Amino acid sequence: MQNIQAVSKQTRNNWLIDASLAIAALVAALSGIYFLYLPNGGFQGGRNPMYGVTLFFERHTWDLLHTWSGVAMIAAALIHFSIHWQWVVGMVRRVWKEITGRGSMLNARGRFNVWLDAGVAVSFALSAASGVYFLIFPASHNFVWDMIHTWSSVTMIILALVHFAIHWQWVVKVTRRIFTRRAGVHAPAATLQTEHVLASE
Repeated sequence: MQNIQAVSKQTRNNWLIDASLAIAALVAALSGIYFLYLPNGGFQGGRNPMYGVTLFFERHTWDLLHTWSGVAMIAAALIHFSIHWQWVVGMVRRVWKEITGRGSMLNARGRFNVWLDAGVAVSFALSAASGVYFLIFPASHNFVWDMIHTWSSVTMIILALVHFAIHWQWVVKVTRRIFTRRAGVHAPAATLQTEHVLASE
């Protein structure tokens, strides 16, 4: 029987937070796509050809799903960010040294990971800030905020999918170890390399 190593507590916690973030992001993205293609509600004097069309749920339900999955996503992302704060500080210092010409601290893969993570973070911050704006002012129809929310979210989804694809093996490996239960196997906890360690190589 193959010896299956258990994951460390830190890795398991990282996985749980990432899984929560991924689920919330998936619901927010799907409901966001709904509103992207069906932006208008109401009969509007017959000008809305999609009036009365129900796609799985009523429009109000889609709105609730988008709002609260977005809130859950922000909460999970803040926890994720706080846990990896030291990594963020370290990467900022390394990138700053590289920009100012005081040394090249990252290889090509690490550099790509850092800029990809930065793109996800910036687009997420814009999406979250604009989402909070509409949560506070639900009746607002501000065109600028709407465009910021829409296109920062689209950018975030694309970059997040690239991030997920790059770290797919880590996701599969940790998920398999968390859910695999082998009778009679007592292996010591093994700390798996997280996705952020890859960027520092």
